[in-house]
Amino acid sequence: MPSPSSVHRVFPETALTREAADSLPLWLVTEAELASWLAAQPPATAAWVRANGFQAERHRVLVLPDANGEIAGAVAGLGALRQLDDLRLWHGAGLVDRLPPRRFRLETALPPTAATHLVLGWLTGTYRYNRFRSNQPTPRATLVVPGAADLAFAEAAAAATAFARDLINTPANELGPADLADVARDLAVRAGARCRVIAGDELAKQGFALIHAVGAGSPRAPCLIDLRWGEDDAPKVSIVGKGVCFDSGGLDIKPATAMLLMKKDMGGAACALALAQLLMHLETRVRLRLLIPAVENSVDGLSYRPGDVLRSRKGLTVEIGNTDAEGRLVLADALAEADAEKPDLLVDLATLTGAARTALGPELPAAYSTDEALLAQLRAIGDDEADPVWPMPLWTAYDDELSSRVADVCNVSASPFAGSIIGALFLKRFVTETPRWLHLDIYAWNAKERPGRPVGAEAQCVRSLYRLIRARCE
Repeated sequence: MPSPSSVHRVFPETALTREAADSLPLWLVTEAELASWLAAQPPATAAWVRANGFQAERHRVLVLPDANGEIAGAVAGLGALRQLDDLRLWHGAGLVDRLPPRRFRLETALPPTAATHLVLGWLTGTYRYNRFRSNQPTPRATLVVPGAADLAFAEAAAAATAFARDLINTPANELGPADLADVARDLAVRAGARCRVIAGDELAKQGFALIHAVGAGSPRAPCLIDLRWGEDDAPKVSIVGKGVCFDSGGLDIKPATAMLLMKKDMGGAACALALAQLLMHLETRVRLRLLIPAVENSVDGLSYRPGDVLRSRKGLTVEIGNTDAEGRLVLADALAEADAEKPDLLVDLATLTGAARTALGPELPAAYSTDEALLAQLRAIGDDEADPVWPMPLWTAYDDELSSRVADVCNVSASPFAGSIIGALFLKRFVTETPRWLHLDIYAWNAKERPGRPVGAEAQCVRSLYRLIRARCE
């Protein structure tokens, strides 16, 4: 079972160093600056660079030899980057793999934000999910930390990313609802937080009928994880993460190909846990509440059915139009619980709809809010952090798509259109007391291989939400 390791054990100990002795120079060069950089180099170096056709392309690395053929340094391309202030973590995420396994010091002077992103990218690039592999990792390059970098943030953010990625990558047979609860308890112990777990039939007794019903078809009991941390006089922020540890679709069972990635259906919970870890580790002045409804949507004689009517935590009755729209059900009960306390900010993260991916693709989470200024602020922060979101409308004209003939609301629409918006509108019915609510419909998966982003789990919105919460609470 994965656990939230301390920041010093998430990435290789050799990834970073403060010791510059015996280090080699590393230059970062944009395409526009290549000519001037070459002019400042010894003629032999410039000739070597030209002979190798190096054009400072993004992610291109060229090792520079000395007169004896030994490694003298390296130059890395930044592509069409206009200025060093614009450098973000993905510019440097591939360096640790492309450079030889030696110690490098940065010769290019970077402003503080760019230096922090470079260190964060370097650490993020070290990530591999090797839990089930027997081969040993190969040695990789070491970076001398640039003096301008915020090392505390870079290490904590890289640790949070690795934490979320590990959870999402873990196969469902190793990570069920109880295991996810153990991860939250472990995090609480490390951070000095309090963690309470309501499990099994106790959920129904305490009014969480939707969470209980979704998890009833699995031998692994559903639960609601409730973690609290922070001072009572700090701004109250509540975070809800969808924790569907595996989604078969229930009685409306998915085809086999659609189940292949369903271990990642707890990606919202993983990102919520990572965000909580980041907030607590960096001692953000916040009164934090983290709620994770953790279930497995499976099939047996106790599974909930299409046509069932269930009474939610909010008191609204919900007709089940499709058992494969289970994420919004478990979120509804958790959101209602969080909303009852009227937090200053309520955020939920969920791998909720395929419609969001159809509209925006896997890299751009759909963001909804009852506060337009908050949504605009998150988008701007996301752009700065290279952790983007895209604002989407809570288009109330579609609200009647959720109408039911027998209950207050149906969990799905009969229409094939606007699926992500309609999912958000369903959740909005359970948030009535909190004026500032953010809903993030994420994918939490890298569909293709890129530097620093291997195929597999991805932590989305963790850094951008951390910056947003920090900006609004301190």
